[in-house]
Amino acid sequence: MIVSQILKAKADIGVVAVRPDASVSEAVAVLSEKRIGTLVVSKKSGSLDGILSERDIVRELGRHGVALMAEPVSKIMTSKLVTCAPSDTADGVLEMMTMGRFRHMPVLEDGVMVGLISIGDVVKARLSELSMEKDALQGMIMGH
Repeated sequence: MIVSQILKAKADIGVVAVRPDASVSEAVAVLSEKRIGTLVVSKKSGSLDGILSERDIVRELGRHGVALMAEPVSKIMTSKLVTCAPSDTADGVLEMMTMGRFRHMPVLEDGVMVGLISIGDVVKARLSELSMEKDALQGMIMGH
């Protein structure tokens, strides 16, 4: 299975983004309202300046306390991003996420962000693929 198939199978809530100058407090409100774990940080539609995850926020709250909530997300976002392409395989993406210990990956096509996948999306797709393979093998064994 490839990344473009995973994106097609996702519930279409779109990519949720905030501007780099949004406060951490504003970002937390969006995460809570949308019930998601990561926001894209973007100056303009389609650009990708960084990612802000729940983990980023919790780590920095531990270091800086409540005063962090008034700071801009640009101060704590992850800006050195690992990305993938629509043609990348689920196994390859899963390996990159596991080795890098991150849970979300932007999908870029010709330098433009076309989606965001989570490790859960990739695992779900891979499990579905394995189930289809199992069913096919059982069918061959049973003569169907």
